[in-house]
Amino acid sequence: MANIIELNNINKIYGLAIKTQVLFDINLSIEEGSFNSIIGTSGSGKSTLLNIIGTLDKPTSGEVYIEGKRTDLMKKNPLAELRNQTIGFIFQFHYLLPEFTALENVLMPYKIKSTTLSRDSIRRAEELLDIVGLKKVKNSLATNMSGGQQQRTAIARALMNNPRIILADEPTGNLDSESTENIYNIMRDINKKFGTTFVVITHDRRIAEKANRIIEIKDGKIGMDIR
Repeated sequence: MANIIELNNINKIYGLAIKTQVLFDINLSIEEGSFNSIIGTSGSGKSTLLNIIGTLDKPTSGEVYIEGKRTDLMKKNPLAELRNQTIGFIFQFHYLLPEFTALENVLMPYKIKSTTLSRDSIRRAEELLDIVGLKKVKNSLATNMSGGQQQRTAIARALMNNPRIILADEPTGNLDSESTENIYNIMRDINKKFGTTFVVITHDRRIAEKANRIIEIKDGKIGMDIR
């Protein structure tokens, strides 16, 4: 399979007067359609790496390619467009808008790129909520859903614009073991059904070991890479 993500010699340094280097010469390629887990202790650089892949942050030096496009040199507007259309994000905290329903939250990424909702977009949002098992609560406010339901809504939202890549940062960090297993199974089903590439940061070894590939970040470097 072709590589959908490529990182070449990535370094990341924070600070000017006092410099702190977080990533050291990271070289990493992610195959299209694969399911990858990133593990490592707190402060190892996992989230920084994911933010650079997702174009939310830029490396101090090195090259980042998404679908063959070099993103670390892209300007703000083209970068925002690429991010909206190519990458879906799932975070530990779902970041749903509490005053909106599950369906309205799922539609948000579409509304960012198009001011008018089409019947097809609403139908897709409803289908995604059905896929994650939330068809019956699509009109419920976010505040009236359980933690697992809110996170499943966040997964549906991440898929709204049919992204090629899903980046997930501790997506089950606030959930119990049963909800964690459900969320993982949903992500795996999406990976298989749509061929979506997943890169998932997790502290849960059981989840990490079910991925196609485990990448360990240790002190800002790749310490282990098991396929």
